Amino acid sequence: LDYIITKIPRWDLERFSNTPRQIGSAMKSVGEVMAIGRTFEESMQKALRMVHPSVEGFVPKLPRGTLQDDGKVETSMMDERLRVPSNSRIYFIAQAFRQGYNAEKIHQLTKIDHWFLYKLEDI
Repeated sequence: LDYIITKIPRWDLERFSNTPRQIGSAMKSVGEVMAIGRTFEESMQKALRMVHPSVEGFVPKLPRGTLQDDGKVETSMMDERLRVPSNSRIYFIAQAFRQGYNAEKIHQLTKIDHWFLYKLEDI
């Protein structure tokens, strides 16, 4: 392939108070971003930077600040954040890799295809 395109939906859930962060199949995004790159990793990084300008791509940082002061998330809380689809799950995946989770463990919790997880682990 000469290039790969990554499209990510934009969930503007922060604008509405009392809106659950869990994403379901019936929800509609407020838009999407599209990025083009020579590799999946490059296009994913570009797309994530466009989703929210305060985030520098696939990093363990939520758009409104870091996960916690020390950057760690408790294992039970991390497992739950990975298990439940949300508008910030991609950032928790980055944090999970940082905390020593491997692609197989993240797959068991998220059911995200191994190919994508191995590519994300390379970033």
